[in-house]
Amino acid sequence: MEILLNPKQLVRAYPDERSRDVMRKTIEFFEDKGKRRLKEDYHARLWYADFLDFVRREKIFATMCTPAGYGAADARWDTWRICEFAEILGFYGLQYWYTWQVSVLGLGPIWMSRNDAVKQRTAQLLEDGAIFAFGLSEKAHGADIYSSDMVVTPVDEGRYRASGRKYYIGNGNQAAIVSTFGKFDQSAGSGDYVFFAADSQHPRYECVQNVCASQNFVSEFALHDYPLTEADILHKGREAWDAALNTVNIGKYNLGWASIGICTHAMYEAVTHAHNRRLYKMRVTDFPHVKRIFVDAYARLVAMKLFALRAGDYMRAASSEDRRYLLYNPMVKMKVTTEGERVINLLWDVIAAKGFEKNMYFEQATADIRGLPKLEGTVHVNIALIVKFMPNFFFAPAEYPDVPRRDDAANDTFLFNQGPAKGLGSIRFHDYRRVLATYDLPNVNVFEEQVNAFRELLAAAPPNESQMQDTDFLMAGGELFALVVYAQLILENARLYSIEADLVDQIFDFLVRDFAESALQLYSKAGSTAEQMGWCLQMIKKPAHDARRYDAVWERVLALDGAYEMNA
Repeated sequence: MEILLNPKQLVRAYPDERSRDVMRKTIEFFEDKGKRRLKEDYHARLWYADFLDFVRREKIFATMCTPAGYGAADARWDTWRICEFAEILGFYGLQYWYTWQVSVLGLGPIWMSRNDAVKQRTAQLLEDGAIFAFGLSEKAHGADIYSSDMVVTPVDEGRYRASGRKYYIGNGNQAAIVSTFGKFDQSAGSGDYVFFAADSQHPRYECVQNVCASQNFVSEFALHDYPLTEADILHKGREAWDAALNTVNIGKYNLGWASIGICTHAMYEAVTHAHNRRLYKMRVTDFPHVKRIFVDAYARLVAMKLFALRAGDYMRAASSEDRRYLLYNPMVKMKVTTEGERVINLLWDVIAAKGFEKNMYFEQATADIRGLPKLEGTVHVNIALIVKFMPNFFFAPAEYPDVPRRDDAANDTFLFNQGPAKGLGSIRFHDYRRVLATYDLPNVNVFEEQVNAFRELLAAAPPNESQMQDTDFLMAGGELFALVVYAQLILENARLYSIEADLVDQIFDFLVRDFAESALQLYSKAGSTAEQMGWCLQMIKKPAHDARRYDAVWERVLALDGAYEMNA
């Protein structure tokens, strides 16, 4: 069965009727709107009021974004169906995904709070079709929450005034609640962190501007002696800090799904266009280099989806004793989104000038795919995060119960009770070597040899003190580590989703090449030692070519010709 989303063949087995209803109605909204109007609104930078009216009318966000116990009986925070929903929104346009995504971020500090009155009000606002915002970043220092200039000053017992500016805040024009991060005035107390609920329509809330020229409203806003009471406070002190980081843990995972949706729609357009265009008396898809590009793009896209789905399983299975998701989650944000850029670049090399045309979905895909690796922490920030896990991952594996495919209708309670955002270096992982050993395929075996050489480098010639201070050097090693994690979860999920061996081995064809490329980068760093360079050379290997396997995957690509076209 084809693993890629086709909105006109919604064949996923949903655990309940409401989940299927949400997906079906969301697809119907976009297909009824049609491609022409979707693109007209995109070019006119029109606020997506029609989409938000649909969300309100059908109570979509209420179902998807209300944890069990606060909304209707069918409402729950269900990461599996959130994946599907995020993919569908990305498939039709990043702008629709964005207003939902920043609502998710805005809701995080609320659902993590002990302020039950605000939670009850939030549940009702979701029922009413409201959107939300996450007031974290600031113009001068981005999301560096150590340096917040949003100041909350006590006035008297239980009353405060908030003043300051926030920048790059989605939905800041209309959010019913803006979960805003700041600090208490140091002259009046400890300078502790604070999260509070602000109303974007309040007279003391100034929506300064939309800082981006797009359909999205990415606001700069200012609070001018904004009045607060204890009833508006969501978190204080360390809990506010934890809520900021733990909210991003939930929200940044969704960026990978936006990339998957964008690339899937673009893949249908690119294959259909290329296979039905003739140049030099040949179909474009008859050219060997075009076949290679499409096979590579398809394998990369399937790998993106397999990894992101499996990472979702670990998010759903997480507990205070099992925090492996804190590695897999930033990997979705970092690796899946950068792979998305790579897929679009490959497809664009085939369809060329067609990708600029205003009536093509592809035209907006080329712009929108660029943003995702750069939001919710850049790729560099997330690589710096994941290298903290590397020693335990390679040298201190632990035993865990197997995590099954988690597509059940369950509320993911732990995500709003993650605990302190610290202790990353103590988290342990199941042994990746056992997973690699479950497959005896040519390119999986080559990849295993490369990983063994990398592990030996870490054991025999680990980064010295100078290299540990060199972020450029660490980034190169982090890329190699990321590929090992990526491959592990892809293999786990390939079995759970019954992916054919030919496709699995073709995925590892590009993983072998990518590993060799990253090894060369590490080799080439100015600070790499002779011993490290020797190990890097052992990682530079060529994938095993198999014409029959390649042709089998190519047939899967050709099957996408005409398989989906958006309603006009």
